[in-house]
Amino acid sequence: MTTRIRRVLIANRGEIAVRIAKACRERAVVPLHVFSEADRNALHVQQAETACCIGGAPAAESYLNAAALLNAAKQMNADAVHPGYGFLSENSHFARLCQEAGLTWIGPSPETMEQLGDKARARKMLAPLGVPVPPGFAEENPSLEELQKAAENLGAPLLIKAAAGGGGRGMRVVTDLKDLEEALHNAKTEAKAAFGDDRVLLERFLQRPRHIEIQIFGDAAGRVIALGERECSLQRRHQKIVEESPSPAVSPELRQKMSETACLIGRAAQYQNAGTVEFLLECKPGTEPAYYFLEVNTRLQVEHPVTELVTGLDLVHLQLDIAEGASLPAHLPDCFVPNGHALEVRLYAEDPEHAFLPSVGKLECCHMPVSPGIRIDSGVAAGSEISPWYDPQMAKIIAYAPNRSLAVRRMLQALCETQVAGVATNQAFLLDLLAHPEFEAGNLSIHFLNDHFPRWSAAAVPPEGALLALAAVLQKHSAVPGAAQPAEQQQNPWLYSENWCNVRIN
Repeated sequence: MTTRIRRVLIANRGEIAVRIAKACRERAVVPLHVFSEADRNALHVQQAETACCIGGAPAAESYLNAAALLNAAKQMNADAVHPGYGFLSENSHFARLCQEAGLTWIGPSPETMEQLGDKARARKMLAPLGVPVPPGFAEENPSLEELQKAAENLGAPLLIKAAAGGGGRGMRVVTDLKDLEEALHNAKTEAKAAFGDDRVLLERFLQRPRHIEIQIFGDAAGRVIALGERECSLQRRHQKIVEESPSPAVSPELRQKMSETACLIGRAAQYQNAGTVEFLLECKPGTEPAYYFLEVNTRLQVEHPVTELVTGLDLVHLQLDIAEGASLPAHLPDCFVPNGHALEVRLYAEDPEHAFLPSVGKLECCHMPVSPGIRIDSGVAAGSEISPWYDPQMAKIIAYAPNRSLAVRRMLQALCETQVAGVATNQAFLLDLLAHPEFEAGNLSIHFLNDHFPRWSAAAVPPEGALLALAAVLQKHSAVPGAAQPAEQQQNPWLYSENWCNVRIN
């Protein structure tokens, strides 16, 4: 059955709301935005044709408020909902409520989300199919005593994971079992706050694995394809900060094998729309790489742009196609081979020199480069307020080139040209990461930051971009009150740009 989508409620904020809206406009579909009181002047609202306030600043009163979102959809005559990522994007109850309200859900079915979005259920379903899973304990509602006994059987180090969601929320590493009870309490508390569900599971903690994920898409006809892998090993507190495709560690043969496993998982769950199958990859010297199923993210990923650049596909358009009932295009291969190399960094408003604490305030200056091979997905502009209420990610900078070394050089150049003032950012930290010899060599693991950056401080001389930003702020604040401002200050083109640049280099 085909459905023509005409008005999409984007149940999200920030750069992903801007990104989805752009794809909607390209299809002559009306994007409908929502915002909290804290986001009243946010970029996605400034660019909106139609927007509706859904509640107070706390996410529980707004972006996690299913009733408010459904009421907004009704008020704005939406016929579909795109959840983006985070918030309610993997909440099967919300997806079902949308469908019951007659709205097209742009994502996998609630049933599939319940099968795969829940890590404990996913492990039980996939292990009999031959999908490699790490040793662990994943019962439905285990007691504290059962968890403690399972932990003793697994031994330390082990990993506590939230059963109902990902993104590092509700995750703790236990290196000594005497710390287990406290770690369980903290993980369950965080999982409850993030996902409304405090269930956790235990897994053997692999010492130095790489984090590799496969992007999949499925359609109503039962076809599932894999769009290649993404390397997501550079993480801080289980949050990814740098992603790339293809992975320096994945050979064509391993890519084919992992892609086939990901497609097997998708078919088993009757997967439709976009999803990501995540694996841990062990690369021990003298042995064949071994991979283990980690989880399935039943939504679009933050890092989807790197896949778009190496496949030439627009994943949001593809999501909308499938939600309307279309089949996957016949010319698309079941397992993609990447063309070129793409790299993404996440620019955060945070202070790396002070435990990466979020930095809040007004952006006095915000300029990001547009040059060959560089794409910017941003949710902020000069004048935007960085709020303490939400994730401090401001933008994603994505570089594309025919090979990895050139993609890295383009990214370094783009970061040097990025100008932000008014809040602290991780810009200089990202520059140091990408310039590290082990990163250049592709020797990565999820412990890369602990291994090479256990402590970090900025260089004595700030990068050129920071100096330019500071000069711009000083010029602004030294202006004579009432005096005419230069044309570029009267109308900053950044405020009106689409904030999305995709340049392919052949």
